[in-house]
Amino acid sequence: MTFSLIHLSDPHFGEVCDLAQIEALQSLVPDLEPRVIVISGDLSLRARHGEFQAARLYVKELERTAPVYVMPGNHDVQWWWRPFIPFASAAKYRKYRLYFGPALTPTLDLPEAVIAGALTSHGVAWGSLTTRLRDIAVKGHLPKRELQRASAVFAGARPEQVRLLVVHHNIMRGVISGRMGLARWHVAQRRILQCGADLVLCGHDHEDQIDMLERRMVVSCAGTLSTRTRGDRGSAFHRITVDQESIQAEVFRWDPARKSFHRSDVFAFARYRPAPPAPPVPPAPAGKADAAPVVG
Repeated sequence: MTFSLIHLSDPHFGEVCDLAQIEALQSLVPDLEPRVIVISGDLSLRARHGEFQAARLYVKELERTAPVYVMPGNHDVQWWWRPFIPFASAAKYRKYRLYFGPALTPTLDLPEAVIAGALTSHGVAWGSLTTRLRDIAVKGHLPKRELQRASAVFAGARPEQVRLLVVHHNIMRGVISGRMGLARWHVAQRRILQCGADLVLCGHDHEDQIDMLERRMVVSCAGTLSTRTRGDRGSAFHRITVDQESIQAEVFRWDPARKSFHRSDVFAFARYRPAPPAPPVPPAPAGKADAAPVVG
């Protein structure tokens, strides 16, 4: 069974969103025939109503081709409503939920795949603090409860389903930025490895990057539709194809001269398959295993 998806991230609807890229992607996506489209956060630039409205209309247009999975990024969080306050945090996501529904990390169950999200965008929160002042409201963190929920979803997946985890912040160090998206990233990586995901999709760092985290492919997307990218690489998105043996990621880069996206790099890796659990050892027959030796 072959399964394909389109991975977008960080469109930043608002002043940095590029109208030409919006129209080009809109016309190209149907030809790629994805089974699902994933947008891994930062739909807005400053969590304004107009930005969310434009993003919602775009998502509705994409849904004409395939189901669309969305989750919030750090730019979608109204962190100034509850900085450092652990309770009543719902106010931070009020606008996002108004346009994209109550679930911040929905679960999408398809015949070919099960998709679960883990929330890393918490605004100004104790778990996201670092020693760098510039990380305030930018860094994310991955609470244990988020991966426990994702683990429960993946545990119920059928053997033929791809188990796909979506987070916003990059979990691998950016090649250009040199930065990790998550505070306490080593703990986050360990939890991701334990949750049972076959494939991880993320964004945030505005740099397209394909990595391996102990045999799991990690795909980080640049700012699709946005002029906010690193290293003058331009916007990009991914088409990911999964079959029984491999995972392939195709990078489609923006060509400003031709005003269109074109396929460039292709990455392919063997699909990770965890070893099945060992069968239980049958108990020894009663009365024999514990029999005392005969002393004569």
